Amino acid sequence: MVQRPAAAEVMSMDLSPKKPSKAYGGDGGAYYDWSPADLPMLGAASIGAAKLSLAADGLALPSYSDSAKVAYVLQGKGTCGVVLPEATKEKVIPVKEGDALALPFGVVTWWHNAHAAAGDLVVLFLGDTSKGHKSGQFTNFQLTGSTGIFTGFSTEFVGRAWDLPQDAAAKLVSTQPGSGIVKVRDGHKMPEPCEKDREGMVLNCLEAPLDVDIKGGGRVVVLNTGNLPLVKEVGLGADLVRIDAHSMCSPGFSCDSAYQVTYIVRGSGRVQVVGIDGTRVLETRAEGGCLFIVPRFFVVSKIADETGMEWFSIITTPNPIFSHLAGRTSVWKAISPEVLETSFSTSPEMEKLFRSKRLDSEIFFAPPTK
Repeated sequence: MVQRPAAAEVMSMDLSPKKPSKAYGGDGGAYYDWSPADLPMLGAASIGAAKLSLAADGLALPSYSDSAKVAYVLQGKGTCGVVLPEATKEKVIPVKEGDALALPFGVVTWWHNAHAAAGDLVVLFLGDTSKGHKSGQFTNFQLTGSTGIFTGFSTEFVGRAWDLPQDAAAKLVSTQPGSGIVKVRDGHKMPEPCEKDREGMVLNCLEAPLDVDIKGGGRVVVLNTGNLPLVKEVGLGADLVRIDAHSMCSPGFSCDSAYQVTYIVRGSGRVQVVGIDGTRVLETRAEGGCLFIVPRFFVVSKIADETGMEWFSIITTPNPIFSHLAGRTSVWKAISPEVLETSFSTSPEMEKLFRSKRLDSEIFFAPPTK
């Protein structure tokens, strides 16, 4: 059972957006992660966050994790190899910017950026660490490489397990390449990606039908069990949100006890979060590359700068439900006028003015016209 932090403890935590630190890497690329030491809400929410960046010819070696994850391709094109539990053949999936993949427990993956790549392949990982070794941080188990499983077993065990002569086993153990990420040597042919392998494994959030589309305001694609069934096994929902310059995202909260973990893909804007007793627990400017977490039931709102703002979020439930406090579907629109008058201690005229606004707006509000 996951131990929930006390409300007072959450209120006192530093919720400000953070950028990741480099964990390891080399010529082929690098792996970055966010630490609960720098972002305490990761530990409180039992959420892990990491980012993989592969240069041309970079290969992230086959590995599995102690956590179920959602992967989101932030930049570039490449290939992802996926071996599902008990599968006899891997899926070799072509991936590109905007692709989201649900990666349940026990899945083995590798990632490759082709030699002819115009730029780096960058992938974001967000997932549930409640069953992991470290709350708030992924632990990845390499199958190969200098820190791989092979190097931990003796040559006797390797020889017996894979029916190899002792000299072959010794050579196999001693010639493992670098840790985690390597560069594919020139001329070495890698598996060809198969478009059919994308079926049921990938949803491209930049091409999928929009769940919300508000002119001059913003657009949303929601990742759930309906459009990517593997989300159910991962236990997480996700969405990609893009709001236009100076637009606002309505104040809202998750009403099913879920945490919202938000990575700013590009652009920037102002963020406010309000918690218990009406206390504003965060007021900041968030920019591309930053990650922050909204505690359960806390209310969050964002206003984009002139560049607009795009973010990818996971929500710690596969089919999230949100309540909004402004717009056509505002909770306040449903409450009777008499109750609002008394609650706000205001006049009937002010209550009518309050209720008459945002009758057509959904959850995004375009900037006011001058």
